[in-house]
Amino acid sequence: MRSAWFRRTRRTTATALVSVLALTALAACGTSSSGNNDEGSGGGSSDPSAPLDPKTKLTLTIDCMPPAAKKPELKEWNEDVKAFNTIYPNIKIEGRSTPGQCLEPPRFTAMLKAKSQPDVFYTYFTDLQQVLDNAGAEDISAYVTAKTVPALADIQPDVMNSLKHDGKLYGLPTSNYTMGLLINRKLFQQAGLDPDNPPTTWEGVRSAAKAIAGLGNGIAGYGEYSAGNTGGWHYTATMYGLGGDIVDASGKKAAFNNDLGKQVVSNLHAMRWDDESMGKTQLLKWGDLQKQIASDKLGMFLAAPDDIAYMVQQLGARFENFGMGPIPGGKATLFGGNNYMIKKGISPDKIKAAVAWLTYKNLTVGKGQFDWARTKADGLPVGVPQPNFWLNASKTQDDAARAAGATMPVENFKAFMDKPVKGKAEPPKAQEIYKVLDNVMSGVLTNKNADVNKLLSTAESQVNQILANQ
Repeated sequence: MRSAWFRRTRRTTATALVSVLALTALAACGTSSSGNNDEGSGGGSSDPSAPLDPKTKLTLTIDCMPPAAKKPELKEWNEDVKAFNTIYPNIKIEGRSTPGQCLEPPRFTAMLKAKSQPDVFYTYFTDLQQVLDNAGAEDISAYVTAKTVPALADIQPDVMNSLKHDGKLYGLPTSNYTMGLLINRKLFQQAGLDPDNPPTTWEGVRSAAKAIAGLGNGIAGYGEYSAGNTGGWHYTATMYGLGGDIVDASGKKAAFNNDLGKQVVSNLHAMRWDDESMGKTQLLKWGDLQKQIASDKLGMFLAAPDDIAYMVQQLGARFENFGMGPIPGGKATLFGGNNYMIKKGISPDKIKAAVAWLTYKNLTVGKGQFDWARTKADGLPVGVPQPNFWLNASKTQDDAARAAGATMPVENFKAFMDKPVKGKAEPPKAQEIYKVLDNVMSGVLTNKNADVNKLLSTAESQVNQILANQ
């Protein structure tokens, strides 16, 4: 469950792209498909691993082109398209820009059902099952090799596995994240707390939240979501941190209506109503807590590091005002991310062209979204520790470039980076389950007399029904 606000598109020059796409030009191609306009022309092999003919002519429609309001990001997108076209001059990249959030669950579901998604469309890791249920994406396993994606072996296996079903690959990653505790360093200092050592237990969070709320002036110590599927997302993250789960190992039964699940909800109830450390405004969703903490009205909440870049770029906050610590409990942390899939039914040429574009734009160290020198030059943030799905030599190279170009105090992330918590994938049918669990979160945060047992029991029954219908 992630937004698209933290996409960071990067740049290249025509010269730089030649070195990256030379392998693609020699090893990634296809054949034209009859019956569809602009499905590919230029001749070539039907073998998915055969070279894409540079003369191939087609148009690729692609989700999530930066909107005009994001001038640096759009500039970089256009630069990358221009450089890509030095290798494939007849492949037209037709970007589609969506106002607001790039991927909104209701819009996405409607798009899938109508088969109206672009050739290359943006999804969350958690959307794979929904996409497959609607026959929305191509199996691209045969098209993705060490020849077409040179850094393939250096991408974290858990990231790639998130895009697989029954051994078949249905997408290529754009970003990944793990959850931690995001803090407002200024408020920590004002409350007499150490911002370099954020709390690592929920007892510590509760104590710090009371101290911060004690500053007055409408400041809340801790914030939480309870709407738009985000409440269920955070409930899941909190359970993972404490060693719990949402769905059992079989994937067919809810696993949160237990002592640990009640502990999570009861702790929130106590913070909200007994301590009065969570503020009076509830039914919050993604974007609301970011606005509060960016305006120094909130001390901390669960988040991924990319939220900081969003707050600085979109809300006018300052990097030095924020820090990160590991998720309280530290047993596991929710792992997720974003990716692109390729529409089912398009031609082999289009699939190969899409893989070539995504490889350059999102999966090449030092290029596209990982061109940190350009990112810094364009006034965009550098130094946020995620996305970072690299291993081996790619990780070494990317980490060094990221640190060299940092535009923020990277030491503020030290507590988060020095104590990495193992990532755990989101549950099956995640968005549907999160919607149900929103009711648990909203119930306890808006009703002082909420019946915790009843809230969890009702949610358990509803989640079991969702899992039974897989």
